[in-house]
Amino acid sequence: MDKFIVIDGLDGAGKDTQVKLLAEMYEKQGKNVVVRSHPCKDNKYGIKSKEALLKTGKINHLKATVYFGLDAIRSFRKYYYNDNIDVLIFSRYIMAVVYLPNVINVIIYKFVSFILPTSEYMFFLDVSPE
Repeated sequence: MDKFIVIDGLDGAGKDTQVKLLAEMYEKQGKNVVVRSHPCKDNKYGIKSKEALLKTGKINHLKATVYFGLDAIRSFRKYYYNDNIDVLIFSRYIMAVVYLPNVINVIIYKFVSFILPTSEYMFFLDVSPE
């Protein structure tokens, strides 16, 4: 793989827009591009994460974060070492921890960002949706 790109940010920050633009650019260069937008709809972890995100309450926020992490790890393991992929783009990779209560989210963010590999091409979008 030539590039592993991570675009992270809160809801409405423009992650999908940036991912689409990057993917199109690399595809025009003839690169084989795979995009993983978490939570993903193609596996049980992503589906359970999305279900929990749509509910309220602390337990659902915790479930969403745990399943989200499993979804991201699954994507990483499945696609990162694939020799047929030139560019792997992950959207929303570590940011699920933002749904956890304050203080805990900082601790879990540091832990998750230590476990999950980062990229030299890692962007955090911090803009207002307006």
